[in-house]
Order: sequence, then C-alpha cells, then structure tokens
Amino acid sequence: MNEVILCSSVMPILGGCDYLAAAEPFFHVDRVADFHVLIYVTKGVIYVTEGDTDYAVGEGELLFLKSGIRHFGKTEIPRGTEWYFVHFSCEERHLPEFSPDSAPIPQYCELESSLALPKYLTGLSGGSTERALSELCALCRSDDRFKQWNANAALFGVLSGIALRRFKQDSAFTISDRVCAYLAEHIAEPFSAQEVSGTFYLSYKRLAAVFKAEKGVTMQQYHTTLRMNEACRLLRSTLLPVGEIAAAVGYADMLYFSRCFHAQIGSSPTEYRRQSRVY
Repeated sequence: MNEVILCSSVMPILGGCDYLAAAEPFFHVDRVADFHVLIYVTKGVIYVTEGDTDYAVGEGELLFLKSGIRHFGKTEIPRGTEWYFVHFSCEERHLPEFSPDSAPIPQYCELESSLALPKYLTGLSGGSTERALSELCALCRSDDRFKQWNANAALFGVLSGIALRRFKQDSAFTISDRVCAYLAEHIAEPFSAQEVSGTFYLSYKRLAAVFKAEKGVTMQQYHTTLRMNEACRLLRSTLLPVGEIAAAVGYADMLYFSRCFHAQIGSSPTEYRRQSRVY
C-alpha cells in the first residue's frame, strides 16, 4: 500500500509546500522522488498513478505518495484545478504502534511510537486539515524570521493531526476505554468488581474478559497501577506523610499500602521519595 510512517520521536523535514492553481490542463509529472508528497485538492481533480494504482483526488480529498515509488499521470488534470502540496521526508524507525492511553506517563520513560499516515482521505473540505495546510503554507510565505526553525514542527503538527484522525473520528469509546475512565475517577477507592459490574450493567465475568483482551491486564491490575502512579506523584511533588498519601489513593492501612507499593514499584514509599530527588 506504500504507506508513509510517522514517528513521534523523529521530526519530519519540510522540503517545500504551496497552493497551486492549474492555468492550463496538464499531466502529473513522471518521477521517482526522494521525498514524500502530500496532495490535498480544494477544487477540480488531480489524476496520478503510483506504482500500479490509479488515483483521482477530488475536492476535499487528500493523498500521500511515498518516496522511492514512481508516480506519474495517465489522465489530464483539468484547467482550474486547485490544490495544496507538501514535500517532506521523515526517518522511519521500527517502533511500537501508537495506542491512545489515558494513564499518566511514567517518569524516565522514552516516548517513542509510530503511526502509518492514511493513504487516502475524503470529506475534508473546510475542516481542520485544510486549515492546518493553509497555515503551514502561510508560515512558509510569511516574513517571520523564525520560520526556518518552526516550519518542521508545524509540519509535524499537520501530519500528526492527519495520523490521529482515525482515533478522533471514533464516535464512542470502547467499553474498556469507558472502564478505564471510570477507574481513573475512582482512584481513591478500593477496587470493587460489584461496583464496576453495576455501573456498566454487564456481568463482571464478561467485562473482565473483554478488558483483559483489549488492554492486556486485568481491571484490578490497571486500577492498582493508576493508584500507585498517583502515589508516586504525591511522593515526588508534595510533603504529605506516607500515611496521608496512602489514604489519598484509597488505602486505609499504611503498612498494607507500603507492601503493595513495594511490589508494584520495587522500593518502599520512603525510598522512592528519597530517590526522586535525583533528576
């Protein structure tokens, strides 16, 4: 499918962008480019073939062409066609695929993930993607003395917005996502299978099976991780005694909290607080 991969830890490099209008009919250039191409049409149609696949990119539609793959025109592009183009390159790394997660980001973790940019999108007229492309081109044409520094970051914002569309277009969270949100709201309470089951009007056995299949951990493990992450935050950023922190995350017994904390984090709360001074 010749997908272009975007990595969260590698800045894409802008090679040029603009808004064009066809004064006369023409055929798309025949080339093997050493850069990726984004095409977004606002009026008319762009006909382009990549490899063995023919595309007709109409109004409000977007296409990515991958570097190193021959693309060319078989059909004439009509006069009056208007479109944005962006040329860019980005290093592809073998990284885990990005997955939305509302859990706090742990300390000292390296945030590296990747997403495939959608090959072809429709129904974008007048939306956020069109506005973002307009703003990117405006930045590159502007008299902003810092645009050479900011342009790649602006491009990443455009591409990231496009890559994340598939998550944002979901009209509703999965049942597991809703359970995660519920557990986060009840971080200061002991885990209760009965409460979870009653809240979602499903048997706990069914909920537990779906949650484990989608999230890879049990609900209780997820809830415990949320509570311990919050305990870590309080140990790092407040002067609250350990007993008060235990109560804040739903543990009435400080000794039991300390045992759970050590099992989850690998050190006692007091040791963790002391170690957190090193940053």
